[in-house]
Amino acid sequence: MTNNIKDNDTGPDAAELEQLVAEADQGGREVGGITGLVLFLAAVLWSLFQLWYASPLPFTLNFAIFNDTEARALHLGIAMFIAYMAYPARKSSPRDRMPLHDLVLALMAAFCGSYLYLFYDQLATRPGIPTQMDVIVACVGLVLLLEATRRSLGAPMAILGTVFVLYSFFGPYLPDALSHRGASIERLMSHMWLTTEGVYGVALGVSVSYIFIFVLFGSLLDRGGAGNYMMQVSFALLGHLRGGPAKVAVASSAANGLVSGSSVANVVTTGIFTIPLMKRAGYGAVRAGAIETSASVNGQIMPPVMGAAAFLMIEYVGIPYTDIIKHAILPASISYIALFYMVHLEALKLGLEPMTAGMKPKTPTQRIAGWGMGIAGTAIFMSLVYWIGTGIQKIAGESAVWILGILLIALYIWLLRGASKYPDLPDEISITDSRPEPWPTVRSGLYFLIPIGILVWCLTIEQLSPGLSAFWGVMSMLFLMATQRPLMALFRRQAVMPAVKTGLEDLIGGLHDGARNMVGIAIACGTAGLIVGAITLTGLGLRMTAFVEIVSMGSVLIMLFFTAAVCLVLGLGMPTTANYILMATLMAPVVVELGAQNGMIIPLIAVHMFVFYFGIMADITPPVGLATFAASAISGAHPLATGIQGVIYASRTAVLPFMFIFNPLLLLMDVGSWFELVMVIGGATLAAMTFSAATLGWFRFKCSALEVVALLAVTFILFRPDWLINFIAPKYVERPATEVNKVISEMPHNGRFIAVIEGMSVEGDDLVKTVGVALPELPEGSDATGDAAAMQRLSSVGLMLMPLGDDLQIANVRFGSPARRAGWEMGWDITGIMIPNPDRPSEFMSYIPAILLLMLIWWRQGLRMKREPKPEAIKAV
Repeated sequence: MTNNIKDNDTGPDAAELEQLVAEADQGGREVGGITGLVLFLAAVLWSLFQLWYASPLPFTLNFAIFNDTEARALHLGIAMFIAYMAYPARKSSPRDRMPLHDLVLALMAAFCGSYLYLFYDQLATRPGIPTQMDVIVACVGLVLLLEATRRSLGAPMAILGTVFVLYSFFGPYLPDALSHRGASIERLMSHMWLTTEGVYGVALGVSVSYIFIFVLFGSLLDRGGAGNYMMQVSFALLGHLRGGPAKVAVASSAANGLVSGSSVANVVTTGIFTIPLMKRAGYGAVRAGAIETSASVNGQIMPPVMGAAAFLMIEYVGIPYTDIIKHAILPASISYIALFYMVHLEALKLGLEPMTAGMKPKTPTQRIAGWGMGIAGTAIFMSLVYWIGTGIQKIAGESAVWILGILLIALYIWLLRGASKYPDLPDEISITDSRPEPWPTVRSGLYFLIPIGILVWCLTIEQLSPGLSAFWGVMSMLFLMATQRPLMALFRRQAVMPAVKTGLEDLIGGLHDGARNMVGIAIACGTAGLIVGAITLTGLGLRMTAFVEIVSMGSVLIMLFFTAAVCLVLGLGMPTTANYILMATLMAPVVVELGAQNGMIIPLIAVHMFVFYFGIMADITPPVGLATFAASAISGAHPLATGIQGVIYASRTAVLPFMFIFNPLLLLMDVGSWFELVMVIGGATLAAMTFSAATLGWFRFKCSALEVVALLAVTFILFRPDWLINFIAPKYVERPATEVNKVISEMPHNGRFIAVIEGMSVEGDDLVKTVGVALPELPEGSDATGDAAAMQRLSSVGLMLMPLGDDLQIANVRFGSPARRAGWEMGWDITGIMIPNPDRPSEFMSYIPAILLLMLIWWRQGLRMKREPKPEAIKAV
């Protein structure tokens, strides 16, 4: 007998949850008539415009080519128009009709936001000399942007933007510590609205180029059924395990995180099924909501489609998106593994029993063999795809794209035909006497992996830009949405035309949903640009640097705790994207600089990932956590209690940024061999699991206080294996600066060139810093050798060195180069070069005492398990 989860659990119905997501992500206003049609068409046309902008067609056809500034202006203008149409002014405002004043404001906002596009030629002829019309439009546009921010993102973000604008204007009247020259209305408005230094800055540019197309890709996948497919597969594979519903929540949220960057949507999509199931299993309302929240929020850090802030890193850090994915994959994976282990420990702690029976009990050997075959099969299939794809490219040349396209279409039709032999997956999870058959469930939607595979292939193998890669992913998804239902109907000998109509409705609906989901992000990027513009206009960044250095007393660890605290406080009223932009602008350079002055090499990407991780924590932390409120609405538990429990579960994510700041190996940086890679992954995964056990106070059995401390010690050693070895031998030894060319010639691909430099800061202080930068290999075709090769590798990262007798000076550091971002200073002297210590023992020797200590805890708890009673088993209801 089958029991639908909705039959026995009280909670909000589907309409209420849809409204909750709409309020958070899309504005919540749904109107009919001509006004509703205008809103719908505006969203769809915005998606089509972004597809056109991301595609190669404008340059191929030499038609409708938009430069960056024009595209940003149109992007913001459309976003502000939809914001006033979709987001009511107050909670009490009507959702089913459009007040006249909102329509007027929408048209004004569209004009002001698009002003740079509409009058681009005229503005280009008088840069820095705004007319009265320019100033009026800028003032009105700024006010309208702040109001759109209040509506779509909340009052705190709008207030923060207003404070920074007022700070720019009233600088001369502030106390000495904060005072500056101030700015006239003309200068302020020109800086903020008529240039790319303010609202139309880097953040909005990334929103146009990358974020929109990836959000659209995720929306289409979800509308096409990929989200439900991933959840059903998770349940088929994990639903029969102890604590199965919680494990399903973790796995399905991780899978949804591959294609969605919205925490709230992730919570509601999976939580509407998993939270009631977890309550039934015995987790309770608070734990159920907290588990779903923690799993869903981490979707923003899960490659390949990460949260919007990840795309901003491309510009702020200056590295390709493929490198961002590489650096993010291990922390994101072990974070989910740790949460999976946490919910398993909670099941043991509560004495929970499986809700569904397994198909047939398997021995440990059979389980290991099954997982091994599954992993090996996946690896073999991925290898075949790679070799077939690259082989065809080498053989067929320019014709390869057509051959690969035909093969992909044939694969898609074959997978779809196979899926048509099985019933459609249900839209909700049901509890039966035994779990669903895994293979039929998996096979029913394998074709959804084709668009994701195309995206990953374009990013990693073809190394196309993120925007162009996502464009091809979106186009493949549009093709899939238009054809999957008609082809399925054809294979099942059903009526085709109704299926064609439904497929087109889904396609257009996906375009609409993608645009509506982007409004808040685009507005956030515009307002964040306002804040960044104020910082650059007033020089606030230098004051913040001095202030933070005083507060931290020169300690990098205190600085990191301060940065994390500021991220969490700002997150109470700001979305992750705006939080990241502000902290990356103010704090990231300060952390890198302070680390350099303390003799530490802190990679810039590590600091940006640190800020990103604590930015997403704001969706969990009380009293304001949108994901927590969404989960509480489903579970019926109090939001504050759910948020506190969620913070406990999310602690395994919060500890990771501190670890990879001090151990960049966790970001897969400076990993020199396959052995090192295996050791880093294994050690980090085990460390995340021991930290989970320490957090919950349960390993094999309830932990004593001493065992908790021991587990934390094991965690620290596994995360920081270099810490113990540092007492034996230093990590680097110094070489004279005159050996620079010899050191660089012996350096491997992307090896880190590290030097001790000294000079005078802009404040007139004599400083000594340790700085480093990764040096790529020489480009193909280069025949440079010796000193010329060393100079060419240095030049590729923006460095030019000049020998002065026995001394070596930094002659030039190119603006915006990797060297400049890493803290190298023009005119400073290089006093020494640091190379890895050849006599230093392997860091991984530290794993031996850590594992021995872990084995001791395991043995000790095994003895206690024999003496003390186990918790009573709780049966699912």
